[in-house]
Amino acid sequence: MANTILEMRSITKTFPGVKALQDVNLDVREGEIHAICGENGAGKSTLMKVLSGVYPHGSYEGQIIYKGEEQHFKSIRDSEHKNIVIIHQELALVPLLSIAENIFLGNEQAKGGVIDWDTTRDGARKLLSMVGLSEDPDTLVTNIGVGKQQLVEIAKALSKQVQLLILDEPTASLSEKDSQALLDLLLEFKTQGITSIIISHKLNEISRVADRVTVIRDGRTIETMDTDQITEDRIITSMVGRALDDRYPARDPKVGEVVFEVKNWNVFHPQHRERQVIKDVNIQLRKGEVVGIAGLMGSGRTEFAMSLFGKSWGQKISGEVFMHGKKVDTSSVGKAIANGLAYATEDRKTYGLNLIDHIKHNITLANLRGVSRGGVIDDLAEMDVANDYRKKTNIRSSSVYQTVGNLSGGNQQKVVLSKWLYADPEVLILDEPTRGIDVGAKYEIYTIINQLAAQGKAILVISSEMPELLGVTDRLYVMNEGRIVGELPTSEASQEKIMRFIVRAEGKAS
Repeated sequence: MANTILEMRSITKTFPGVKALQDVNLDVREGEIHAICGENGAGKSTLMKVLSGVYPHGSYEGQIIYKGEEQHFKSIRDSEHKNIVIIHQELALVPLLSIAENIFLGNEQAKGGVIDWDTTRDGARKLLSMVGLSEDPDTLVTNIGVGKQQLVEIAKALSKQVQLLILDEPTASLSEKDSQALLDLLLEFKTQGITSIIISHKLNEISRVADRVTVIRDGRTIETMDTDQITEDRIITSMVGRALDDRYPARDPKVGEVVFEVKNWNVFHPQHRERQVIKDVNIQLRKGEVVGIAGLMGSGRTEFAMSLFGKSWGQKISGEVFMHGKKVDTSSVGKAIANGLAYATEDRKTYGLNLIDHIKHNITLANLRGVSRGGVIDDLAEMDVANDYRKKTNIRSSSVYQTVGNLSGGNQQKVVLSKWLYADPEVLILDEPTRGIDVGAKYEIYTIINQLAAQGKAILVISSEMPELLGVTDRLYVMNEGRIVGELPTSEASQEKIMRFIVRAEGKAS
C-alpha cells in the first residue's frame, strides 16, 4: 500500500453564524487521484482552502500532517513552498498578460533583477508541451479558450514543482472533449508520481479517474470509498443522505399555444465585425413547454440567448421577436424584461449577481417597482419578498441579509432564479442552469423548472450536459456553428441522434 502523503485531522472551521467544517478527517495516499464529493455548501472548497493556506493556521482547529510533519501554513505561498498547489474553479490568470508571463507570475525567471525572456519563453514551451499545448508562449491568455486556460493553470502548477495538485471543479466550464483531455492529463501525472485531489460534481468523471472518494455532507466526513466500492448511486446516497431513484423529477407537460417566436435572427461578432456568429435562427416556444438547445461548446447558443436579451452580446443584430403573435422590442434589457423575457446567465458570478450585496437586494433587483411606493423602496415589502423566495427555492442561508458571495454555487443559482421569478416573465431562458452544482441542488432546480412550466411559463434551457436536456425538456433544437441544424421531440431524442445532426451539418459545411 502507498504511503500516506497527507492527513487532515479533526478540521473545524467556523464563520460568523455558520460551522462550515466540523471534525473533518481526510487522508490522501502518495500518487493517487483522490476525489472529494458533496453537495454545494458541504464544505469541500473550505477544506481545500484550509489545506492550501487561504484560511491560515489559527483560523481553524485541527491538524494538517504533510509528509509526516505537522504544517502551519499562513498563506498560499507557504503551501506552495511545500509543493502543494491549488487551482480554483475561478481561474487566477491575468487575461492581458501572455501565457509565459502568467505561468511564471510570482516566480519570474530573472537574472540580476531583470527578467530573462528567453529563459521564460523556453521554460513556458517545455511546460506547455507537458500539458499538451502547442500555443506560442507570447499569446495573450484572453485569446485562448477556457479549456486551454485551464491547462495553462496546470502548467503554472508544474512550474512550481507540484507534488500535491488540488483542482476545484476543473471541468465545470469545459466541453466534453476538453474535460476528457484534462482527465487524461491527471492520469498521466499519476504515472509520474504526482498526487491529485479533485473536487467535482461530475460523478461519471470521478468514477473514471479516482482511486478513492471521500464524501462530505453538512461539514462532516461521511465516508471514504476505495476503487472497488465507487458507484454513482453510492456517492449520491452519501452526498444527499438518501437515494435519488430518479435524477429528473417526473412531470406531466400541458403544452399550449405558441407564446414566443424568433424569426430570422442574425448576429455578428462584437469585435470582428465581418464574422457572423448567429445565422438565420428561427425558434418557437409554447405555453407550459420546456425546450432545450443542444450543441457543442462554441455552437453559438449563449451568443444567441444574450443577443436576444437586450442585445447584450454582438452587433449588427437583425430579426424579429414575437410574443403571443405580436412583434415586440427586446433591444435593451429593460425592454426585454418589460415584454416578458428573462435570461439567467451561464456566468452567475459576473453577470447574474451582485456578489458583495446580500440576498434581499439581489432577489428584487429585476423588479424594483414591485417593492417600491412612490419611487421609494419599501424595506419591509422587500424583506417579505426575499423571505418568500428564499423559502420557495430553498436557499440555504443564515438570513436574507447573508452576502451572496459567501453562498455555495447551488444557492447562488437559486438566488438568480428567484430574481427572475420575482420579475414574473412569460419566457425564461436558462443558460447552463446547473453548471458546477451538485446532484441534490440540481434536482431542486429541475423541480422549480417543472413548477414554472406547470404555471404556463415557456422555458428555454441551454445546457452542455445532454443527459440533462434529455431529462428535463419536451422538445429540442440542435445548434451548430450558429445555425439550427435539427429539431425533434425529446421523447424521440438520444445523444447519438443529437450528435448525428451536428456531424451532418459539419459535413455539409465542409
